[in-house]
Amino acid sequence: MPWKEQTTMSERTEFVEQAKVEGVNISALCREYKISRKTGYKWLKRAKAEGVKAMAEHSRRPRHSPGQTAAQMEAKVLGVRAEHKVWGGRKIKRVLENQQIKGVPAASTITAILRRNEQIDPKEASKHRPFQRFVREKPNELWQMDFKGYFALVSGGYCHPLTVIDDHSRFLVGLKACPNETYQTVQEQLTHVFRQFGLPEQMLMDNGSPWGDDWVTRHTILTAWLLRLGITISHGRPRHPQTQGKNERLNRSLLEEVIELQILHDLSETQAAFDFWSHTYNYVRPHDALALDTPGIHYQPSSRLFPEVLPPVTYPLDDITRKVDDSGKISFHNRSFRVGRAFRHQPVALRPTEQDGTFAVFFCQHKVTQISLIYNDLC
Repeated sequence: MPWKEQTTMSERTEFVEQAKVEGVNISALCREYKISRKTGYKWLKRAKAEGVKAMAEHSRRPRHSPGQTAAQMEAKVLGVRAEHKVWGGRKIKRVLENQQIKGVPAASTITAILRRNEQIDPKEASKHRPFQRFVREKPNELWQMDFKGYFALVSGGYCHPLTVIDDHSRFLVGLKACPNETYQTVQEQLTHVFRQFGLPEQMLMDNGSPWGDDWVTRHTILTAWLLRLGITISHGRPRHPQTQGKNERLNRSLLEEVIELQILHDLSETQAAFDFWSHTYNYVRPHDALALDTPGIHYQPSSRLFPEVLPPVTYPLDDITRKVDDSGKISFHNRSFRVGRAFRHQPVALRPTEQDGTFAVFFCQHKVTQISLIYNDLC
């Protein structure tokens, strides 16, 4: 049983003095002072070696604390966190290792440092859950494209961030500060991206404007342009944003690491901030889905170069071809069929299918819809 706190020094001294009396029973004396024999003999040994000063409580703190991170290393951890305010233990650990710093602690230790310094909000941390991911085998097989929700600029007007990400590597091929979401703006920005990184085989986007507002074919002027470049178009399932999980995760990082942390005055300043963050995202920021590699390690530009002049739309001689009129319709067998205003003034090819009276409609090399002579309507 421990000594009473208010009389620790006096009782220990008393115990030692009485233990010196000739013929005293140490066991009985320990019972009287309500301590164990082990404790009693410990204090007698200490008194003999050190005198009365031994009666003071010795600190139980170890002289060396191997479990405590050195202050210098802790400062490095907090330095990375100060520059990247939402990065967690795993990312910070990899960044420090990439800087060739020795003795980097475990990710769990870094997380403990962040918590100890009140750098982690438990409520916010609990919201972060990974998306289920399905990954293409090679870079440029599939790019995902989306608009991050627009936000107001200090000087007036709005920024509509356009994001384009490679599915395989998570490489951010495009982050553009756009004044609107028109197809002209998107086409202009994608032209810059294609000139820099080449053409992907396929692009995935949602069903909103400017790339999915045609209720018949789900094609627009913008996607018709992409098809003419030889890019296959896919649209996500309506009301299922998880289809574009990588883009959704990217947009969240953009919001947390740039938009919510900076005061952005105009589009020029915003684009500069986007460019700086894009470099960090691609070449500095470790990515959880890439075993903490950076996207730049896994990406290489496409070998399919952007053509400055679009090639003419041509079809094999045995195809049935029709020109789409201004209303988005074609004439076939003395009937009118709507194939989509996205293809106005362009030739399309009709190819018979295995179903009697049904024809697939192609624009360039891509099937865009089909028509039926039986029902005189789109199938």
